[in-house]
Amino acid sequence: MSRAQISFSDLRTAAYCPRKCYYQRTRDADREPPPEVEAIRDLATRYEALLETPASALESEPIAVSAVRYRDQLETTRQRLTDGGHWERLCTPRDRNVLATGRRCRGIVHKVLTDPLEPALISAGKPPEQGVWEPQSVHAVAAAKAIAWEHQQSVERVWLEYPAYGVVRSVDLTTRRKARYRRALRTVRELDGPPARTSNRSKCDSCAFASECGVRTRTLRSLLGF
Repeated sequence: MSRAQISFSDLRTAAYCPRKCYYQRTRDADREPPPEVEAIRDLATRYEALLETPASALESEPIAVSAVRYRDQLETTRQRLTDGGHWERLCTPRDRNVLATGRRCRGIVHKVLTDPLEPALISAGKPPEQGVWEPQSVHAVAAAKAIAWEHQQSVERVWLEYPAYGVVRSVDLTTRRKARYRRALRTVRELDGPPARTSNRSKCDSCAFASECGVRTRTLRSLLGF
């Protein structure tokens, strides 16, 4: 494979399922996020306004929980991050939607924070009970390395925002996370044929390449009576 910079999305997908990454790269799959994802990401630009929005109006926003629970979770997030000035930094970043190009990877960083220099990524999905999902951890390291390369500054932390849930998590660049990033990088670079299928078949249920991959999803198995 070429040593050209690898996209954040390829690294994230490779960490989730290398075979899916192979199909995306070789089938010219549509990489543009659907409108509903953009609508959720927009929430991350309006946190303060959302905290003041009446529950009746908040219900019409693309939130994933009830209006009351959403406001409680977002208020808890604000209180937790206000100490240290992190809340203000996330609400008023220096830059938004920046194409960051590093030594080995490139992609969009949704927010660039300063003092210290830190990227923030916005997820349209649900956060895990603790921390962040492993593919997002790989994405976070990639974003940090790209921003650090561009600015010639060290970056030690990344923020992951889940605006549909009013949750924000910090991601420290630990040795283990960096190792996972390097593993995903190698995986993408070595994709000269379809890798082995994932053993976690729950990942296949919503995959657009499931039929081409040849796996039986839970939906298909239930239709067959298995």
